[in-house]
Amino acid sequence: AVTGGSRDPGAERGAGADAVPSVDAPDVLWVCASLGEADRTAARRSPDGRIDLAGYETGGAAVRMLDIPEGTFHRAYNAVANSTLWFVHHLLYDTPRSPHFDARARRDWQSYEAYNAAFADALARDAAPGAKAAIQDYHLSLAPRMLRDRRPDLRIVHFSHTPWAPPEYFRLLPDAIGSQVLLGILGADHAGFLTERWASAFLDCCEMLPGARVDRAARTVTWSGHVTRVGVHGLGIDGTALRQRAAEQDVAERARALREQVGDRQLILRVDRTELSKNIVRGLAAYRELLVNHPEWRGRVVHLAFAYPSRYDLPEYREYTAAVERTAKQITEEFGTADWDPLILQVNDDYPRSLAAYGLADVLLVNPIRDGMNLVAKEGPVLSARGCALVLSREAGAAAELSEDALMVNPFDVSQTAETLHHALLMPRDERSERCGRLAAAATALPPQRWFADQLAALD
Repeated sequence: AVTGGSRDPGAERGAGADAVPSVDAPDVLWVCASLGEADRTAARRSPDGRIDLAGYETGGAAVRMLDIPEGTFHRAYNAVANSTLWFVHHLLYDTPRSPHFDARARRDWQSYEAYNAAFADALARDAAPGAKAAIQDYHLSLAPRMLRDRRPDLRIVHFSHTPWAPPEYFRLLPDAIGSQVLLGILGADHAGFLTERWASAFLDCCEMLPGARVDRAARTVTWSGHVTRVGVHGLGIDGTALRQRAAEQDVAERARALREQVGDRQLILRVDRTELSKNIVRGLAAYRELLVNHPEWRGRVVHLAFAYPSRYDLPEYREYTAAVERTAKQITEEFGTADWDPLILQVNDDYPRSLAAYGLADVLLVNPIRDGMNLVAKEGPVLSARGCALVLSREAGAAAELSEDALMVNPFDVSQTAETLHHALLMPRDERSERCGRLAAAATALPPQRWFADQLAALD
């Protein structure tokens, strides 16, 4: 059984989105949550939520969609998972003002518990004796412990796609809630993380847990007699599948349109969701500083910024999207001329266009404040036609694999980022191509199928 926090059968994958690979085995069941009323209706109309048996397109997978009440879903998914746990693990809080854990926060947490319990109940009911259960991400931090209590015969792995907060920041959570999160994951037999850095931070936090015994050498945590092994499973790109998708006609059409817009100028590209952790505003500010300090690039470079909408239900995200648009407008008004648009901002999601842009880019800017991995940093070099220079934040999980051939930056240092963009634009084509080739090789070394298989193998 495989679980993910939510799933929209009709949604198209955005560039760089972390995704659990398809599993073709006939004895695998996916369990997911309805995202909206249309999904809930589909779940109700399907036999016991099995939308694959009701004729819905699932890519051939067996899928049970949970009909979680709208209010419970909103509080668990938005108020807790995306507004609390995501903020903690990405260090996003403006601590003089937030977080603010009051009675309402406790009520929201009860919904998060109910949300996790719904998954644990479904897995406990469906899993065969001694089966493996793979539970994915921060939305389901409590589910491993709940499932362990219901079905001690199962072998359980939990995987965190996010960073993990250091102890001093994790302690922003109320003590009881922080303990529940840790004990929830320690219900698994194996806890997986994208990098050594995030795994180590988890072990650091477990050392704060009363009664827990952490063995650094064995990389295990023992609590109440149960041992959880902690592993690192880097996630890369399926290079063959990505290149095949990029070779399709819709991508070629978008590439032609983009080339007409950019002309023969050099192209700096970014592809992101308008997510607070992606650091888009500072990236735009660095581009502006590049044009101020190096006026020779005016008219000779274009910044193509794809900033696709994300979590628009949350006010912080709506405000951030507005800030991105304001900053982009200011750059265009300050530097634009009749025959040169220095910045092209696109906010409507278009996956084929992102793939096309990867092929055209001279420089790829990936400067998150903090990121579990960041697959954009890997997709870009794989699809680069001429070899692109990668300007990469040291706070991205991908830095652990790509730092030798990327140009590394402190994501908070706008001036350093501006100068690094300048250096990337000046890099000789041969050096850029050689670096890009090595980046592409590293990016495809751990494809999703192997990443997922390694998690299941760890249970053996």
